[in-house]
Amino acid sequence: MNAPATDRFVVPIGPQHPALKEPGHFEFTVEGEIVTDATVRLGYAHRGIEKGAEGRNWTQGLYLMERVCGICSHIHSTAYAIGVEQLAEVEVPARAQAIREVIAELERVHSHLLWVGVAAHDAGFDTLFMYTWRDRETVMDLLETMSGNRVHYSANVLGGVKFDVTDETTAAILKGVDFLEERTHHYRKVVSEDAFFRQRTRGIGTMSREQALQLGVVGPTARASGVARDVRVDAPYIAYADFPAEIKLLTNGDLEARFLVRLDELLDSFRLIRALLAGLPGGELTARRMPRKLKPGEVISRVEAPRGELFYYIRSTGGEQPDRVKVRTPTLCNMGSVLTQAIGHNLADVPMILVGIDPCFSCNDRAVTVRHVGRAEGQPWSWAELRRYGIDYYRSR
Repeated sequence: MNAPATDRFVVPIGPQHPALKEPGHFEFTVEGEIVTDATVRLGYAHRGIEKGAEGRNWTQGLYLMERVCGICSHIHSTAYAIGVEQLAEVEVPARAQAIREVIAELERVHSHLLWVGVAAHDAGFDTLFMYTWRDRETVMDLLETMSGNRVHYSANVLGGVKFDVTDETTAAILKGVDFLEERTHHYRKVVSEDAFFRQRTRGIGTMSREQALQLGVVGPTARASGVARDVRVDAPYIAYADFPAEIKLLTNGDLEARFLVRLDELLDSFRLIRALLAGLPGGELTARRMPRKLKPGEVISRVEAPRGELFYYIRSTGGEQPDRVKVRTPTLCNMGSVLTQAIGHNLADVPMILVGIDPCFSCNDRAVTVRHVGRAEGQPWSWAELRRYGIDYYRSR
């Protein structure tokens, strides 16, 4: 039996809210404590980075795209560099490609440790939050040792990398990896055995493999639901063909599985980093030729960011700067699943379901919602209409 209209409430969260680290606007319709409908509006952090790239040369664009996301700065610059290098028909030396992969995996470690802490904080488990954020200082110190910077490493240049990996740097990385691997095993035990944490994660926000495929989720969110999708394996780039990653899969599809998949990926990152440092190729750090002007053309670049597939479209008209740079981040792919999973859960579970995709709101500059504009009350927009107006629209149904 449907509840009376007076028993239904719309709970707005955001765009400025203590529970949100970045601005986004959610509306959850609840009957009692149960969520029955959900809507999200993004686009509050519009910085115009894509448009800004059109007014800068190819090299300046590299540093601009690195600032799309602070946690994923290296993988953004790598995706951009791969696309520009394809347009320029430049071959990057093997040593530079391997160094790019070392930094990408260290960045993955940093991102996953940061996320585990943030998610634990949202669950009320502040002890785990403090320990993981203490340990992420180790990987940030390693990145600073390599590049001089703790967040925006600026490791890439078009055609290669800026700095080499010395024997001293290798020793420091291996020591840090040994420490972090031991801590990761401990965190995996805590996540899977702590009674309080299991209560907040086990069976919460469950998404089947079929639902994950239908919603088009990517990254650890998809792999926790049994979807074997990883760009590092499906379409290897930089040095992943020579130093391959392993896909970590779980099939439970709940919040607990999303924690465990990320922790398992940390262990694989440690394995990859050791293999890369042991087999680091010799040679130059940059290509000998990198033209200022690129020939007309367009290219697609796909990489696996810590949150999932990162997609770049780059178009050149034959000048010193891009004609168009389009970025699709993994959060945009995963956000729709939050609304679907929230239906039927308690309102108190919603923050954990949201944090389960590791959202980055600043990566979603272009997404808005439009409701009931010149239409009958409650009549939904069709996908064809939304695409006509270039609108990204997320509703639970």
